[in-house]
Amino acid sequence: MDASLEKIADPTLAEMGKNLKEAMKMLEDSQRRTAEENGKKIVSGDIPGPLQGRIQNIGEQGHMALLGHSLGAYISTLDKEKLRKLTTRILSDTTLWLCRIFRYENGCAYFHEEEREGLAKICRLAIHSRYEDFVVDGFNVLYNKKPVIYLSAAARPGLGQYLCNQDVAFLEKLIKDDVERGRLPLLLVANAGTAAVGHTDKIGRLKELCEQYGMWLHVEGVNLATLALGYVSSSVLAATKCDSMTMTPGPWLGLPAVPAVTLYKHDDPALTLVAGLTSNKPADKLRALPLWLSLQYLGLDGIVEKIKHACQLSQRLQENLKKVNHIKILVEDELSSPVVVFRFFQELAGSDPVFKAVLAPNTAPSTVSRERHSCDVLNRWVRMAVICFFLLYCRASPPALMV
Repeated sequence: MDASLEKIADPTLAEMGKNLKEAMKMLEDSQRRTAEENGKKIVSGDIPGPLQGRIQNIGEQGHMALLGHSLGAYISTLDKEKLRKLTTRILSDTTLWLCRIFRYENGCAYFHEEEREGLAKICRLAIHSRYEDFVVDGFNVLYNKKPVIYLSAAARPGLGQYLCNQDVAFLEKLIKDDVERGRLPLLLVANAGTAAVGHTDKIGRLKELCEQYGMWLHVEGVNLATLALGYVSSSVLAATKCDSMTMTPGPWLGLPAVPAVTLYKHDDPALTLVAGLTSNKPADKLRALPLWLSLQYLGLDGIVEKIKHACQLSQRLQENLKKVNHIKILVEDELSSPVVVFRFFQELAGSDPVFKAVLAPNTAPSTVSRERHSCDVLNRWVRMAVICFFLLYCRASPPALMV
């Protein structure tokens, strides 16, 4: 563990090692005192039934994340002053490290269990920022100028329903139409590598549109993980200029039970508080603890290596899939993307190789319908995409999948 921490190059990130040792010592001292008071050490045999022993082999980094939850429960029993200082330090450290690692300078962080919760809070912040009387008049202030939220066509399923889709040229036309109708363009949600499509929007152009119309730009997607690498494609690098972004370090780094993170930039602490992005409750600040421990354990080199290796695996998977008959790679223009999107297709006897809709001679319509249904069912089963981050850390032997 110490060796991996010594590799950290950034002076700020190098303090992780010291903080981790202090946290580990705090927990060890607590366990030692408890064992002495009870007159015996706790062993796995004290745990009844199926919980005996190690339930699942999740690796040292996984145990570090789970340790954060246990340590958080212990820390919550400290007196208020110590608790306030410690939770503030944990929150500020984790925010600083994430902003440094993923090139989002001078950002703030909101940690949340449900992945879409961060975007919902960002919506509230955008409304409070654009409607000055919203706190006093509530939703009545929205009647004169109805807020409009724009979603990318590549947005993950269910995102629109969770909140309330476009070609950039079409989007600009829609925004102009909304302005002419007395509506207020409020928020634009862009994507950087969605699991279903693997597509990265033209974030740079979208940012220009948002600045032109005073809109809030929010970005999400697995390609944001590549911001930690030495080389980043220009389309993804543009995300560092957005107003907010949601990241999921758990799936990216193979860490169980760590929160999702929404990084954002806003100058008014009163508005971020009323939007629910900041909190004075120690319990809310302790959400960052599992991630705080995990980042220190992995170190900067460990984080970069995991993301780099996942991108390399995705490229290798794509190369192998190209050699398989009846498999079509759908997205090939995304550089260093950790997402591989492919589709199974079946050639009918006498039909075009691309499986066109024109019926082949002597082929009954019912036969074509059944074939299409089978292909659709299979494609739904593989869920259209393989995310190498998930395969690498949640499966025992990912190379076996590269057929």
